[in-house]
Amino acid sequence: MTEPIRVLIADDQTLLRDSFRVLLDAADGLTVVGEAGTGDEAVRLASSEAPDVVLMDVRMPRMTGIEATELICAGTEVRVLILTTFDHDEYVYSALRAGASGFLLKDTSAADLLAGIRLVAAGESLLAPTVTRRLIAQYVGQPRPSRSFSRRLSELTGREREVLALIARGLSNPDIAAHLTVSPATVKTHVGRLLAKLDARDRAQLVIAAYETGLVTPAGE
Repeated sequence: MTEPIRVLIADDQTLLRDSFRVLLDAADGLTVVGEAGTGDEAVRLASSEAPDVVLMDVRMPRMTGIEATELICAGTEVRVLILTTFDHDEYVYSALRAGASGFLLKDTSAADLLAGIRLVAAGESLLAPTVTRRLIAQYVGQPRPSRSFSRRLSELTGREREVLALIARGLSNPDIAAHLTVSPATVKTHVGRLLAKLDARDRAQLVIAAYETGLVTPAGE
């Protein structure tokens, strides 16, 4: 049998944590392995419990969800799905740079929440292309710490750069395959190589890399 997806819930509101636990424990293939009420506790539990996915609130005491996400993603293979009541682009961008694999608003449906957890656990990103383009266009011009993306970009082939640019513009693998007139399997291979060469956790990080290196610019959208 397939092992259940292990989930850590990080939220400062006890009622919300209880609600999420009831929902997740009742769902097939999911199990809650811990609850954190502060950001630093989320970091500690992510290390000790080794969940597959952390549901991470943005605003928490002692350490923000963004700061906790950065520490978790820097030191583990755990994936983080941001949950927030605030539909603010700055939070989303900061979370993605910190290593999060996507975000959902807290008023999302139960079905969408469960689907999002499973998607992120499978190694995918949970981002709508329109949201990605909008938030990157607004925030990419601001000063950011270097992540050596520019140096790594020089290691890409011409076709890999082309695929990366299309990913940044929100195209799915089938869309990229159709655009380049290649097979979906070929696109999947290119994406895998991009992840390895750019040392990116997932597709969301590839989008960040494409914009921060100037390969794609907001003006080109």
